[in-house]
Amino acid sequence: MAFRDLSAFLEALEAEGELVRVRERVSPRLEIAEIADRAVKGNGPALLFENVEGSAMPVAINVFASPRRMLKALGIGDWAEWDARLEFFLDPKPPEGILEKLKAIPRVTELAAVFPKTVRSAPCQQVVAAGDAVDLHALPVLTCWPQDAGPFVTMPLVITKDPTSGGTNVGMYRMQVYDRATTGMHWQKHKDGAGQARGYERDRRRMEVAVAIGCDPATVFSAIAPLPPGISELLFAGFLRSEAVPVVPAKTVDLLVPAEAEIVLEGYVDPGERRREGPFGDHTGFYSLDDDFPVFHVTAVTRREKPVYLTTIVGRPPMEDGFLGEAVERLFLPLVKKTIPEIVDMHLPVEGIFHNLMIVAIDKRYPGHARKTMHAIWGTGQMMFTKTIVVVDRGVDVRNGGEVLWRALTAIDPERDLELVKGPVDELDFASRLPCFGSKMGIDATRKWPEEGFARRWPDAIEMTPEVKARVDALWPRLGIRTGGRS
Repeated sequence: MAFRDLSAFLEALEAEGELVRVRERVSPRLEIAEIADRAVKGNGPALLFENVEGSAMPVAINVFASPRRMLKALGIGDWAEWDARLEFFLDPKPPEGILEKLKAIPRVTELAAVFPKTVRSAPCQQVVAAGDAVDLHALPVLTCWPQDAGPFVTMPLVITKDPTSGGTNVGMYRMQVYDRATTGMHWQKHKDGAGQARGYERDRRRMEVAVAIGCDPATVFSAIAPLPPGISELLFAGFLRSEAVPVVPAKTVDLLVPAEAEIVLEGYVDPGERRREGPFGDHTGFYSLDDDFPVFHVTAVTRREKPVYLTTIVGRPPMEDGFLGEAVERLFLPLVKKTIPEIVDMHLPVEGIFHNLMIVAIDKRYPGHARKTMHAIWGTGQMMFTKTIVVVDRGVDVRNGGEVLWRALTAIDPERDLELVKGPVDELDFASRLPCFGSKMGIDATRKWPEEGFARRWPDAIEMTPEVKARVDALWPRLGIRTGGRS
């Protein structure tokens, strides 16, 4: 089902016992972060803090922090359901015969109905504060970690317009609150928002920006989705929701913003203006160090009459962003397999912090196929940042860490099977030799072929026969042996 706004999603979570209201008075400085961190690491519920020091707004956090809540946010029951929905669009061959054409009509109609829809008035503009009335300190923005440079908006949907094409981008870039009306804008140089900003700087033009806080879950997710170039995040959110995202013209900038958002910040970034931003406790589990970034000047704050402030914290995994990352991995697996057909499955373990480790199972068809796959991954979108790729044969469960370690470590000769390359790395990679540039490693953990120069015999893995397994399965309940809860 589609959720029209954040409140509808929170109500659904509460009805299913997936949300706890916290009525004790807590501070947005460190306390909420510590509570949320303990909750997510203990597989706890979503949290709604109703009594936050310094603000009348409640704070929602950990709303995506479980596989079940993540599927609910995306409006699907399981991943097989998503694969079936996506198949029509990834394999758009024309239907044959009148019956097939009739079957295709609902799907085509569904796609036509998910484009953003402009409305005249919106809940996100029930209260408007502009000019001198702007006060970001009224928002319960969290300071998450002791060495953070200040409070950071951590789940913003940053909306910008391309200076050439006019296309809209929605990204998620942290924002350090400096004072009542300015924040940092931490768009990293590889991100679409930063690319658009460079265009405005070349033209010496002010860049208008809007920031939506607290949208429906599909729209929030769309801001982190690694979409192909030219695909609108709001269109993708509509596809997830199976209905259009309503948008409304902002009050002080020429941008369309999600009509059902809880809060919207409007303003601009001046070309060439920079200010020191950070440190910030980041998803790597370490602090990202201070550096100079663009400055966002807020010209207006619009909001609902009774808004909920949606936020998250990042840090040493597992954290809420890990569940978002796992959803990205699984949601886009069909698209990756379409782009790199030999891939059977892939997994980015949460401990690898998205870009540090990718495990890939392939259908190996020719000598050197594993290395070809590595370079295809490094040449595809944001997968270019992947620091370590481990390639295994099909049939290996890439989500079973023990199996992957066993298969990989027994299958490699390090000198022969390592592929070392240099190229772009994630801007948050503090270990690289230079900012945004460093080395990457591929490990060919597939079974080696004679055509790859392997002249020895390769042994079979030990496996019991299916017949004996079946006989022992039938006998097991009578043996009286307890192991792992099985008797």
